Amino acid sequence: METTVTKEVALSLYRTMNRIRRFEESVSLLYSQGEIPGFVHLYLGEEAVAAGICHGLTPTDCITSTHRGHGHCIAKGASMNRMMAELFGKKTGSCKGKGGSMHIADLSVGILGANGIVGGGIPATVGAAAALDYRGSKGVAVAFFGDGATNTGAFHETCNLAATWKLPLIFVCENNLFALSVPLHKHQNLSTVASRAAGYEMRARVVDGNDVLAVLDAAQEAIGLAREGMGPSFIECKTYRWRGHSEGDPLPPALDTWKPRCPLIRLQNWMQEAGFADQGMIQKIDEAAKDEVARAIQFARNSPSPSPEEARDDLYTLQGAE
Repeated sequence: METTVTKEVALSLYRTMNRIRRFEESVSLLYSQGEIPGFVHLYLGEEAVAAGICHGLTPTDCITSTHRGHGHCIAKGASMNRMMAELFGKKTGSCKGKGGSMHIADLSVGILGANGIVGGGIPATVGAAAALDYRGSKGVAVAFFGDGATNTGAFHETCNLAATWKLPLIFVCENNLFALSVPLHKHQNLSTVASRAAGYEMRARVVDGNDVLAVLDAAQEAIGLAREGMGPSFIECKTYRWRGHSEGDPLPPALDTWKPRCPLIRLQNWMQEAGFADQGMIQKIDEAAKDEVARAIQFARNSPSPSPEEARDDLYTLQGAE
């Protein structure tokens, strides 16, 4: 881990990761109890990627997310109340209860949307990056995606356009070694996913995705270059999810190897060694996150459901369908 990070930054990163962890643990329980409909894909174990990447972004910077997007949304500044209400399918949700877990969006903080289609958000990010560049805003767009998404044509077309136009776009591959249930070595003939960036003469870095300070360092470099007009970058974060592809699926096989590399525990240990936090402070952060999640659950439970008459509100493809 890096040693140039300040106490304030380290604590901020830890709070973000802890909030994601407690949110996802509660969602797992609520889903098992039947309170959350549909499907959920949890971010447990991968918290360092979202926290490290989003730390240097502003509310006017943009991200696109994936079907496993709760962590990205929390790290980017989404309201936990509105997120939980969205998962519950309530009217107070960030998408009025119509998007659910896989389609959370909040344009007010630059979240262009999670996406249930593998790689589906990547092309939207290049459009956002082009708009930011055209306006001269110095803004940055970030595309989060998994290793499997780099097999799609949309990914390669976006890389080509971003590199050709030198757009302020950062490609963040959360390489958790599985595309759904297919291991990496069975769907790609590559040792590192980041090697695909070379085909577009794009800068690329491979980092330990369970080391939030390593992720932060790569993100700060890429964000700085993007703001200076130096074009896109590719960051591959090697990590591992602690749950199945979605809740109810079999657990991934190498948990015993990866759980000791827990990103929260690693940052805890580093902060204690650096004198930035003791066990009492860590416990207070944890309690605050649990309280925030509890309030979000209560908000969701107390919120109204959308009425049947609202089913077609905010939809545009049905115009003239009758």
